[in-house]
Amino acid sequence: MAWFYYLSRVIIRTLLFLLTRCQVEGRENVPRQGALLVVANHLSLADPPLLGVSLGRKMIFMAKKQLFHFPVIGFLVRSFGAFPVRRGQLDRQALRQAYQVLADGLALVLFPEGMRSRSGQLRPAFLGAALIASRSGAPILPVGISGTKKLERLSSLLRRPQITVNVGHPFYLPPHRSRLTREELAEFTHYIMQHIAELLPPEYRGDYADEN
Repeated sequence: MAWFYYLSRVIIRTLLFLLTRCQVEGRENVPRQGALLVVANHLSLADPPLLGVSLGRKMIFMAKKQLFHFPVIGFLVRSFGAFPVRRGQLDRQALRQAYQVLADGLALVLFPEGMRSRSGQLRPAFLGAALIASRSGAPILPVGISGTKKLERLSSLLRRPQITVNVGHPFYLPPHRSRLTREELAEFTHYIMQHIAELLPPEYRGDYADEN
């Protein structure tokens, strides 16, 4: 429902303007067209809609399957351009959808950690982002999000918390064989997470702090 998608963007932008001090850095690094795999840290339920209005082009999201079990929430996330994935396991259907999104020259967003970080720091990531990037050959756009965890406390909205979306430069995985081992995927996952960590304040880097 295209009308709902564009209406949602207007509503989200308005709420961000009224309730937060939102700053997007590096928006010029976002390619305006073509396949793009966007990877970001995950702090809050606000992260997907925040990215959806911050990067200057339409985004398709991989979202945990549980969200689609609730009729209203499922409708909202689907209308905003999301499809379900079974978290923590090999979901072949979700992978096929991801490859198709990129083959169609669209932007796909996923959170390599697979879930929100309760501490706010980067958690060990799953291998999905590296698998999709390696098989699709799509450029990877790293994004560091800070401040959205404050939105979980309604009282903080009275102070209009600072939220920052820091967009890095697109990059590709290093040259590799067509079929990767699990160990190689783990190395590429670490490589991807390093790029995200570089865009975050030191206190957010968690498991990847020693790399920066």
